[in-house]
Amino acid sequence: MRFTPLNVTGAMRVEIEPHEDERGFFARTVCVREFTAHGLPAQFVQSSISCTHRRGTVRGLHFQWPPSREDKLVRCLRGAIHDVLLDLRPQAPTYLQHATVRLDAQNRDAVLVPHGVAHGFQTLEADCEVLYQMTDYYAPELSGGVRWDDPRFGITWPVTDGVTLGARDAAYPDFERGAFEAELRRRRGGT
Repeated sequence: MRFTPLNVTGAMRVEIEPHEDERGFFARTVCVREFTAHGLPAQFVQSSISCTHRRGTVRGLHFQWPPSREDKLVRCLRGAIHDVLLDLRPQAPTYLQHATVRLDAQNRDAVLVPHGVAHGFQTLEADCEVLYQMTDYYAPELSGGVRWDDPRFGITWPVTDGVTLGARDAAYPDFERGAFEAELRRRRGGT
């Protein structure tokens, strides 16, 4: 596997190295030794898959509030997505910055999304399937999110016409830095 850091601290692009023959190919997608050597988590406790039917659909930007420490390894199994990582860790040097990566069924790349980083994607084709592997169990009461098109973040989305959103994603308010950081401190047990 090849590991390429993204411009969000701790986020990494993970590329497979296929071994091909007349039958096709075989490749590792996770190796505890290699992930650990690159400072990445490699013990996943839960996997999920999403299927999105319409091109231009946005899912996200989602995160888990503390005390969750959910890191995610995200890979597109079918179709193509514009994947977005938004750093919501006030202590990180890349706080409020984002990274984007094209993930698709041809490149078979994955991204490691560190805990505290919001994640979302936009489908570039119809009928996309995305696999998530998580290091912590999903806790609905810790679900959070920020608006995908909030001008505060300056994220450019490739599909601008016919965007489809879920009700939850459409309802996120404008990002208020002070309120967000106060809620983060409260959930961490601070003042």
